[in-house]
This record gives sequence, structure tokens and C-alpha cells, in this order.
Amino acid sequence: MNIDWEFNGLPLHVLIVHAVVIVVPLAALCALLTAFWPAARRRLGIVTPLVALAALVLVPLAVQAGEWLQSRLVNVTPLLGTHTSIGNTLLPWVIALFLVAALQWFWYRYVTAEGARFSSALPHGTGRLAATIVLDLVVLVSALGSVVTVALIGESGSRAVWTDLFTS
Repeated sequence: MNIDWEFNGLPLHVLIVHAVVIVVPLAALCALLTAFWPAARRRLGIVTPLVALAALVLVPLAVQAGEWLQSRLVNVTPLLGTHTSIGNTLLPWVIALFLVAALQWFWYRYVTAEGARFSSALPHGTGRLAATIVLDLVVLVSALGSVVTVALIGESGSRAVWTDLFTS
């Protein structure tokens, strides 16, 4: 299927990227709040994995729209090549962020909460504490990795677009 990634003459990559720049850090922030702030955990609930799912949907769309846009450019510069290369590294981070956000939601709702459905599956004590610490560390790594990668992609994209405009 060949999709026209354009709306009113504007490449959709530009619009989708702005959504990614908002949703990926928001998902990371929600996951971190869920991991380290119990009051936020109770309020966010299923919202955290849903925001991470939105990020997981948006990232491949941004990549596809970017590839469409790049195929229509007359001059593909090395800076654009760098942007494309870095852009392809975000999806694994966002997959990890979604998976740990979903696991985190399940863990805090169905395993560690008082009277939770699977509370008896893992005895209270050291094992449960160790599992919670590992989960929270994985959340931290995936959140930081995804946000840093978004920043690097955005910086390389802005360099690819704006550098030649001011140096020629």
C-alpha cells in the first residue's frame, strides 16, 4: 500500500514528529511517576501504558512519513542521513517503554496492591522487593533512553533542516 504522507501540502512527518516529541516524554514521565510516587501511581493507573501505547503507534508512523519525505527530497545531505540513522533507533526504546509500562501497571495493580488478585503468587518480603526494584530500574533505563533518543533525533533533524539555510 502506497500512502501519500501529506496533508494540505505539508508533509505529515512534521506533524507526527511533534506528537512523538510530546507523547514519548509524557509516557516516560508517567512511567517514572508510577515507579517512584505511590500517589501518582494510584491516579495514573492504566493511563501510563495507554500513553506508552500511543507512543508505540506514533513512532513507526513518524518513521514511515519521514522515509516518504526523504524519498521526495532532491538533496539528501549527510546531516539528513545522520537524522535518519538516529531516527531508526527510537522504536526499540519505545517498545521497551511500552512493555515495562504495561508490566508495571500489572505489577502494582495485581501483584503488590493489598488484596490484589495475584498477591499470593509472590510472597511478601525480599523477593517482592527485589522484583519491584528491578522493574523500577528497567523503567528508569527505558524512560531515560527513550527521552534522550527523542532529543538526539530532534536535534539532528533540526540541524538537517536549518544548517544549510544559514550557511549558504
